[in-house]
Amino acid sequence: MEGTSAGFPREAVATRLLAASVRTSYDPVVDIDWSAPHVPGAYWMPPQRSSLYGTALWEGMSEEQRIALTRHEVAGVASAGLWFETILMQMLIRHYYDADPTSRHAQYALTEVADECRHSIMFGRLIEALGCPVYRADPVDHLLGRWLKATATGPQMYAAILIAEEMLDAFQREAMADESIQPLIRMVSRIHVVEEARHVRFARDELARQVEAAGPVALGYARLVIGRAAYSITRRLVNPRAYAAVGIPPADGVAAARANPHWRATLRWSAQRIAEHLTELGLIAGPGRLLWRRAGLLAD
Repeated sequence: MEGTSAGFPREAVATRLLAASVRTSYDPVVDIDWSAPHVPGAYWMPPQRSSLYGTALWEGMSEEQRIALTRHEVAGVASAGLWFETILMQMLIRHYYDADPTSRHAQYALTEVADECRHSIMFGRLIEALGCPVYRADPVDHLLGRWLKATATGPQMYAAILIAEEMLDAFQREAMADESIQPLIRMVSRIHVVEEARHVRFARDELARQVEAAGPVALGYARLVIGRAAYSITRRLVNPRAYAAVGIPPADGVAAARANPHWRATLRWSAQRIAEHLTELGLIAGPGRLLWRRAGLLAD
C-alpha cells in the first residue's frame, strides 16, 4: 500500500492529513448556531453567482425575489452536495474494503468518511434552516449515481470526487469571505472549505497514482465516466424547481440560465482549477471532452 506519486509516499501524505484532522475538525451541530436569526435583506450567495444574474428575468424580479432565488439556489447546491457526498462515502468504503486497515492511508480514508458524515448532517440542517425543499436528483442522475458509487474505481473514482469537491470549493471560498451575505452561509462555507482542503489533497495524490497505474483502455473509459460525472454535477447545481419557487416557469429559468453569459462564466470559473489539473493528467480528451463542453465547463 505504500506507493509513491510525484515523490510523496502514500503513507507520509496520509499521516500528515491525519494530523491535520486532529488539529482542525468541526462538529456542525455544535459549532454552528442554527437558531441565530437570519439577516433581513441579505443575499444567500453573492448575487453575481446566481444563475439568472444579468438576464432579463433577473432585471424583472424584485429585490425580495432575487434574494429568495439565491436562497433556493443555495438549497439546490446543498442538495447536490448531499447527493454526491453519499456517493463519495460509499466509494471510499469500497476502497477501504480492500485496503490494509493498519495503514495510515486506509485510516485517513475512514477519517474522510467521518468528515463527510458530518458534512451531510450540516447540509441537511442548512436546507432545513433555509426553509427549502430537498432538491433531489432526477431519475436518470439518481440511477447514474447508484451505478457510480457501486462500480467506480481508479482514476474515474478520484476524478469524480475532485470535480464535485473543487467546484463547490470555489463557490464556498468566495462566500466565506463575503461579509454581505448571510452569516450562516459564511460559517457553513468556512467549515466545508477547511475540511475539504484535506480531502482534495488526498484525492489529488491518489488520482496521480491511479493514472500512473492505468493502461490506455482503462484511461479511455475513465475519460468518458469523468466527462459524464462533470456533466451531471454541473446540471445538478440549480434545480429547475428553484425557479418555480420565485414565480418563474422552470423551463424559462433553465433556458435563460443556459444562455446566460454570466452563469456560463461562473461555471467555467468554478471548474477552472480542476479542469486544468485533469487536462494535465490526460483525463479530459476525446469524446469525454465533448461532455465537458456540453456542461459549459470549457471555453468554446
